Amino acid sequence: MGAAFFPVLFFTALWGGVGIAMPIMTPKGPHQNLIRCILMLTAACCWLFWLCCYMAQMNPLIGPKLKRDVVAMIGRSWNNPIVAG
Repeated sequence: MGAAFFPVLFFTALWGGVGIAMPIMTPKGPHQNLIRCILMLTAACCWLFWLCCYMAQMNPLIGPKLKRDVVAMIGRSWNNPIVAG
């Protein structure tokens, strides 16, 4: 399974919008630069976290753990009997 184009584009635009639009709308004050930096770092970290989670689903390190009876039931439903072993 590869990366789908729409989710990557959507979430990149979403967090890009947060990282670009929100700092522009910060109120004037002594901590304006700090608030802008916080908003941009928040957007970057949230996007990176989402990207890592999304990419981890493409090639999982472990598969589901199935019980023996579940595997046998799946084999019967697919007309592929599982031999013991």
